[in-house]
Formats: sequence, C-alpha cells, structure tokens
Amino acid sequence: MSDRVTLGSFDSAESRQSVALRLASLGVLAVLLGLIFQDGLSAMVGAWDREEYSHGYLIPVVSLFLIWRNRHQLAATDQRGAWFGAVVVFLGLAMFVMGELGTLYTVIQYAFLVTLFGAALAFFGWSGMRFLWLPLLYLVFMIPLPQFLYSGLSSDLQLISSELGVAVIRLFGISVFLDGNVIDLGVYMLQVVEACSGLRYLFPLMSFGFLVVYLSQGPLWQKGLVFLSTIPITILMNSFRIGVIGVLVEYYGIEMAEGFLHNFEGWFIFMACVLILFGEIWLLNRIFGTGGSVFDGFALTAAPVAPLPQGKPVVSVSKRLPRPYLAALAFVVVAAAGSSFMGERAEAALERKVFATLPMRIDDWRGRELSLDREIVEALKVTDYIMADYKRDAEPMPVNFYVAYYNSQRKGESVHSPQACIPGDGWRIETFAEHQLDGVDAAGQPLTVNRVIIGKGDFQQLVYYWFPQRDRFLTNEYWVKWYIFWDALTRNRTDGALVRLVTPIIGPDGFDAADQRLSDFAADLMPKLSPHFPS
Repeated sequence: MSDRVTLGSFDSAESRQSVALRLASLGVLAVLLGLIFQDGLSAMVGAWDREEYSHGYLIPVVSLFLIWRNRHQLAATDQRGAWFGAVVVFLGLAMFVMGELGTLYTVIQYAFLVTLFGAALAFFGWSGMRFLWLPLLYLVFMIPLPQFLYSGLSSDLQLISSELGVAVIRLFGISVFLDGNVIDLGVYMLQVVEACSGLRYLFPLMSFGFLVVYLSQGPLWQKGLVFLSTIPITILMNSFRIGVIGVLVEYYGIEMAEGFLHNFEGWFIFMACVLILFGEIWLLNRIFGTGGSVFDGFALTAAPVAPLPQGKPVVSVSKRLPRPYLAALAFVVVAAAGSSFMGERAEAALERKVFATLPMRIDDWRGRELSLDREIVEALKVTDYIMADYKRDAEPMPVNFYVAYYNSQRKGESVHSPQACIPGDGWRIETFAEHQLDGVDAAGQPLTVNRVIIGKGDFQQLVYYWFPQRDRFLTNEYWVKWYIFWDALTRNRTDGALVRLVTPIIGPDGFDAADQRLSDFAADLMPKLSPHFPS
C-alpha cells in the first residue's frame, strides 16, 4: 500500500487526514516554541510599544500573508523535509539555552528565528524553502536592536541630522549655531535628542522597503537600490524636519517645537518618506520598465502553479510526516520539557564599597565632588557613580574623574561608550589610540587605556578611558559585550564599569603635560579604586 497521496486527490478522505495531521503537527510545534521562547518573545513585544519599533506588530502578520500568498507553490512541492533543517533546529535551541542562561533577550529572539527557519526546512525541504526563506527572513525586522548597537547608531544619526538640519535652517538666511546636538537659535535652544535621531522612521521604512522589494518584479540591482535608499531617504527627511522646526520657531514662536505640531510633523515626514520611495520606484519603472503605473511592477497575488508537462507524474506528498521534521519536533519537545526547569538565574551576590566612600584626598590630589542631572542618571541606569574634579597644588589644571558602575548588564543597562557620548556634547575626536601606562598597575599588569584627544573650537582636552569588567581591564567595546555574554554563561556575573579621566591641553607643551598628569593620577587612583569593584 502506497504511503503517498497525490495533489490531485486532495478531495479524498485519505488525503484530508494527511493534511489534518500535518496542520496539527505544525500547531503543536507553534505551541511548544511559544512555551520555550516566551520570555524573549514577551520582551520583544514589550519593545514594540516604543515608537521606533511600533511596526513590529505588523511584521508577523505580513510574514504570514506572504507565506499564504505562496500556498499553491508550497502545495506543489514534495515536502520530503531536509535533515539539515533538524540540525538548524538543534543549533537554534542551543542558542536559546545560551541566551537563557545569560538572560540575553536578543540571543533568545534570534534563536527563535533560527529554530523557526530550521523547522520550516525540516518540514518542507529545500524545494519548499524557495518560497519560505524570504517571508521568514522578513521576521528579522520585528526584533529590536541590541542596546549597545542602538545607542551608537542613534548617536551617529543625531549628529548627522543636527548638521543637515542646521544647513536647512541657514538656507532660509537664519543665523544659527550648532553645539553638538544642540541647535542655538538665539531665542530657543533646539536639542536633537535620541527621539529625534530618525530611528522611528528608519526601522519602519526599512521593513516597508523590504516588503516592496519582495513584491516587486524588477531586476535584483533595482531591488537592492530601492531597499538601500530607505536609509538616506530617512536621514535626509528627518534632517529636513529638524530644519523646518527651526525655521518655524524663528518665525512663529517656540510652541512650534513642542506638542501636537511637533508630533504631526513626525507623521507627515514618515508619509513623505513613503511617497519618495514610491516615487523612486515609479522613476525606475519609467526609465527601465514599462513606463506604466507605479503598481505595475508589483505582484500582490500568488503566481499560478505552472501545469505539469504531458506525461509527467502528478506531484505526490507522503501521508507520513517527514522524518527530519519528526527529529526536529523531538528536539523541540525535549527543549520544552527542559525549559520548564530553567528559571532565570539571579546575579551572584557581590560585595563592594560604594563610591561615596572614595576619599576626596588621594595622595597630593584634592577632589571636589560633582553631580549629574537626574535625567542623565535615569537614562544611564547606573547602579552607582561618582564624578569629581581632582587637582594638585603644584599645578592649576584639574583632572575630571568619572566612573559608572553596573551590578548587572544583562537587560540593556550597560556602560555607554565615550565614543558615542563625546560627539553628542559637541566635541570632535581628533586622535584615538590605545596606550599602555607602564607605571600604573592593573591586577599585576600595566594598565592599557584608550587615549583620545578631543576638540571644540580651539580648545582641546585629553581623555583616558577603560572598562573594568570582572577582573579584566578592557578597551574594546565589542570585547566588553562578548565577556558580558561569556561571564553570564560561565560565572553568572555581568557587573562592570567605565572609568574616564579628562584634563585640558594648554600651551605648546600641553599634550605632554596633560599626558603625564593623567598618568600620575591613574597611578595614584588605582589602589584606591580597586575595592569599589567586586573581585
């Protein structure tokens, strides 16, 4: 007795039972994946309440529509499954375990996509994945960026938008001064904050551009051009928005920068971005296509399945579930059972001295404690911090000392790189290099720091900074992120800190004097600072 049914016999009881079995197994898989990845998916959905990720609610719906659109092509495949899909499922579940142990939601969320992709491959096989891989890839747009990437990208876009916005304002003959992300209009200080970076337009427009590219019928180079153009379109239009706000403030008052009009301008700019994207598609159609409507290049309905040549056998589908899929399903069942015993691990208990006990007299350095604004402290999400100016009696130039400590860096509360923060204050980075301080001891080794010269106008400062991270002294931000993950997995610890020293560069020998000043202070500081970091 044959264990396969043909597509032409789907009206039989036997074929209906086969289809029902497959749908039921997919339903079971969906439930199990929801149970396994519930923490990561809940965190992802929570992020969709932020404006830059609010399009996330639509992404799964659109992905399902794209799969449904290809239903006839999927039905025409043999659905034998592929063993490599079971391997991918295993790897995805291994990623989940690592993300769960490290409480790193981004790892869990991408592990969900890897597992989903592998399950589809194990069920439909390589022939079916021709119609599934792009709809599944589209789900990437629903996952928030890791916080350290988001912060760096936001900071860069703030600077670009500020500079281009000021250029728009000056086109109208308005005198304006730019200091970092602050646009000084004289009567009003327009600050380009994180919410004005343009990311609330960029992420939705990129996901929309991907959908447009998928549905369009143009050549690959045109599709790539349309998708990549969403980035400059967003940046230019957001900069134009900032410039228009500045012009309106100049002529109609500061209320133009606040409230309803500010939000309305945001919606207007996003719709303008979409219209520009369609205008680009229309122009490409006119130049390289039929020259018809902008929608002529789209295929919103499923393409019909081509009839089989005369004499060719009808495609048949096994009445049984594919063996690779059964293996993948077994992996998922085991993972679901195991995940019920994997509660979130609490951070290891750590002992340290608070920074309030750090003396304001360190050898011959006298300190004066400073404070950050409450809004800044809340944005940084620090566990403990201290900022102070230290100065020796023998010289007039002070050293500004700042250290921020986090007892956990698992859920986005992590150190902020000065490379992202320095330009936001209006400073430009003139030189950047690692530098070893031979006279400064760090756990038995010479301390290595990032040595940076920054400038604003004619004024220069020298900056040292490094990252004390669980008995390591790091200078590379990406190594910091790697060790957060690794130590969360192996030591159940993600505590860490940023130490930053700043001093002015004055006079012809100013750099050498500033370099010696910071080196001397670091040497005197390290023995006092060590008890404030858990060993």
